[in-house]
Amino acid sequence: MELFENIRREYEFGAGTIAGVARKLGVHRRMVRDAIRNALPMGRKKPDRPHWKLKPFIPLIESMLEEDRNAPRKQRHTAHRIWRRIREDVASFDVSERSVRKYVRKRKLALGLIGRETCVPQSYPWGSEAQVDWYEAYADLAGERTCLQVFEMRSMAGGGSFHRAYPRATQQAFLEGHELAFARFGGVFRRLRYDNLKLAVKKILRGYRREETARFIAFRSHWRFEAVFCNPGEDHAHEKGGIEGEGGYFRRNHWVPVPQARDLEDLNEQLLAACYEDEQRKIAGRELTVGQAVLAEKEHLIPLAEEGFDLAEVSFPRVDGMGRVKVRTNFYSVPVRAGLEVQAKVYASHVELWHEGQCVARHERCYSRFQEILDLEHYLEPLERKPGALAGSKPLEQWRQKGRWPVSFDRIWEELMIRNGRQHGTRRMIELLRLGKTHGHEKLREAVESALELGSCDVATVQYLITARQLDRAAAEPLDVGPLRCYERPLPVMTDYDLLLRAGEVRL
Repeated sequence: MELFENIRREYEFGAGTIAGVARKLGVHRRMVRDAIRNALPMGRKKPDRPHWKLKPFIPLIESMLEEDRNAPRKQRHTAHRIWRRIREDVASFDVSERSVRKYVRKRKLALGLIGRETCVPQSYPWGSEAQVDWYEAYADLAGERTCLQVFEMRSMAGGGSFHRAYPRATQQAFLEGHELAFARFGGVFRRLRYDNLKLAVKKILRGYRREETARFIAFRSHWRFEAVFCNPGEDHAHEKGGIEGEGGYFRRNHWVPVPQARDLEDLNEQLLAACYEDEQRKIAGRELTVGQAVLAEKEHLIPLAEEGFDLAEVSFPRVDGMGRVKVRTNFYSVPVRAGLEVQAKVYASHVELWHEGQCVARHERCYSRFQEILDLEHYLEPLERKPGALAGSKPLEQWRQKGRWPVSFDRIWEELMIRNGRQHGTRRMIELLRLGKTHGHEKLREAVESALELGSCDVATVQYLITARQLDRAAAEPLDVGPLRCYERPLPVMTDYDLLLRAGEVRL
């Protein structure tokens, strides 16, 4: 730019001729003519030709790209694959991969094999629509790298989002995520947009028609929203681009680096805090921050239902001879007599077992297959009849693995067996475990440790230590007797009576 300015100045106020300007400034006469014609230098022309080494192999590359016209989208040649194929087939091929990539990209654009579709911007009234999706992410739970499925919902008008992680993308997790998201936004959106996920769609019919699952229909009816499904196939992912972009933004900003958490509940608290943290940002082109938009949109949402939807998947298994019921593919212990039928309620994170209108057992849900989830407290009654089975029982082993059987329990169990014998000592230990079932496991552990410190292993001692705090009573406050003071009498004095007794002894 400065050179063009000097050329034009010299031509107008200096040498005055093209040849003179070129001679004085040391440039070509063609550049002088260009500067005189236009004050802005023309852009440099980039030669649009392949590297000379690549020319002999262009027909081979073109044949591969031509084949890709009829190949499935996910089974087309990449530039790296083309480079590798030519290098494997042709011994004299010494072209760099960068040159191949450059040429292949230009040709794919020309052939229409790649390229982004033009989308039409949309506007959304307050509370009109939210989009729902799942994505996969990793977290370190208790120091172990775990793959999780994350439910997300995004408000299209306000830009607010909700994210919650689950071990698996089950229907219970899917429905629970909706309810928690509605509570987070303070209402229900009039329309929710989904992919054709199997949790909601049983069969894709012609056009926009879908055969939905009965449970999803009941859930939608309870919360009074409309469900809209995208066209099938990844080519139509742009139909819910808001949630796709939200997933990428949230993953880059809150899943990097890999989050650390004690357990899944702790991780979900971190994710919820991150959702509220994102309310401080302002989306490009909008006047309000995300948090301000969420508050403004709340007034336009459908009010929350008075009661939540029953999210449980219900079945009626029968108790087997080992005190277990089979729920899906796993076995869960239950303190009910063998042969009876119980009601199993499966939620996203736990399983409840009901009998005669009471919840008799509650287990953390297991997502593996053919596993046994056993609670030692459910086997205390049969163990009283068979105390020898306690030492090698699988419920005891699982308690040890979960940290529910501390070292103090082994110590007092050993003392009880030394004092009462193996069989009776084990029965006394089972009595102690029953105290934990009544008063709580943590109180029992503290009482056992206190009893061992006092040098006692008696069950009555442990029971007293558990209930000792309940026996403490606050001192009674003194009462003002008022006019009753006139009836006060002095306490009797026994001095005269003592003298009388002494006189009697002297006479004797």
